[in-house]
Order: sequence, then C-alpha cells, then structure tokens
Amino acid sequence: MTTAMSHRIGHQPSTKTISITSGKGGVGKSTLVANLGQYLGKKGHRVLLLDGDLGMSNLDIMYNVATAFSVEHVISGRKFLEDIVVEVAPNVSLIPGGSGVFGLSDLNIMEKRLLMEQVSRLEQHFDYMLIDTAPGIADSVLYLNAAAQETLVIITPDPSSVTDAYALIKVLHQRYRENRFSIVCNMVQDQQEANRLYQRFSDVVSQFLCVSLDLVGFVPLDQELRRATKSQQLIIEKSPQASAAVAIRNVGEKLRVFKDIEHTKGGMQFFWEQIVGVA
Repeated sequence: MTTAMSHRIGHQPSTKTISITSGKGGVGKSTLVANLGQYLGKKGHRVLLLDGDLGMSNLDIMYNVATAFSVEHVISGRKFLEDIVVEVAPNVSLIPGGSGVFGLSDLNIMEKRLLMEQVSRLEQHFDYMLIDTAPGIADSVLYLNAAAQETLVIITPDPSSVTDAYALIKVLHQRYRENRFSIVCNMVQDQQEANRLYQRFSDVVSQFLCVSLDLVGFVPLDQELRRATKSQQLIIEKSPQASAAVAIRNVGEKLRVFKDIEHTKGGMQFFWEQIVGVA
C-alpha cells in the first residue's frame, strides 16, 4: 500500500480545502483570497494558499513578496514541494503555482507517488487550503474546483459575471456532479444590493439546475480597498475599519464555520490526489 493510500485510509485529513473561483476575470478574486488568508491566519489558523491562476499568478504580488520557485520546479524534480512553500505572513504560506499546477497530471506513476508523499508531510501543518483558480470553465479550472471540499463562487453586478458564473456552476454540476456552492457578492453598494443580486442569481440557477446555493457574504465597493490593492497592501491590514475589511472578516467567519460541516470529500490529501490522478 502506498504512503498516500495508507494516509487516506488511516484518518480523515484535517485540512479544509476551499476553492475561490469565478466565471469571468476582473471580479476581485485574488484580492479576496489574499485578504481571507490573512484574516484566517490572524485568527490563529494555519493557512496554505495555492495560486492556481494559469498565466496570471499574482498572490505573491498581493503579499508583496518575491517567489523564486513554483510547482514547475517540483514537476521537474529540481525541488521538493516543501521547498517551494513560502511563508508570506504569520500562519500564512503560499504555493506559487501558475502554469505548473496544470502539469501535475502529466507526471508518471512514480513521480505522482513521490509527490503524494510530500503532500502527506505538508498535511500536518495547515488548517485551511485556499485555492485561487483562474476564471472560466476551462478543464484546468474545473478540476481544481471539483477537487476542493468547498467551492466559493464570486459574482458581481456585471451581467456577464452572473452569466459566466451560471455557466461555471452548470458545467461543474453536469460534468463533476457538484451540487453545493457558496456565493460571495463582490463590488456591490451594500447588503441590500447583495441580497438582490444573490436572489436574481439564485432564481436563475434554481430554474434550470438542481443545486444548492448559499450566500456567505458580500464585499462592497470601497475606495480604500482599491487604494490598498493598488499599493500591494491588504485592506484588513492597511484599513481594518474600512467597510470592505469588515465585510471580508465576515466572510472569513463563515469559512471558519465550514470546518464543522461533514463532507464526502477528504481534505488536502484528497485534493492533491484528484489533481495528480492518483487512484
């Protein structure tokens, strides 16, 4: 029995895996991921961020750190997985991924087993794993979402954001049998607009798909957030009393509640097994 298999059977992994995704770009996804990671870290949780945005990997920029290595170095055998993990803040670490994430399934069986052994060692150190996916419905995006325990879909009042988010949920439901999604309304004026946006979206989804949606929060349009992001700072650090910072903390609290929900999927070990194709 392989190390990965024995680990999976021996006990339920403790790391909670959450993908943060969207139907289209420009919805503030990476900004939300970075700030949520920072918030959970400040609450004492050990957080691992995976930058899975092909060609647009920028979580290191959000944390204003330079990363020398990425998953591509692991694939080539030049580095172990633990070698490329960068601590970007207290309790918060980052796996720089970029295009390397999507080469993981091409590893041969021995390389996959070696990688899973490395993941087993990482498993002991994190409470949460947040996956920043690329937008859209490409296969490389879908399998990151399908492998995670929770899928957090970001929508904005932009009609194309809503349309593309529906398409993303539809494909994940039909192709991967995903039937439960969490929604964050971003770039809204206030709670009322968030509720209206969510209700419109929920009405359309429920009309055509048999899935469960849960509104976990909203983030308002906030000039403080725009200024913080432009200066490569995190809003919850730069302006903790800003409306966007308060809203992000509220979303973070909802993510902490996720820990208590029973799931059919495993944690981080299961996630990586799905990504690399280990049965």
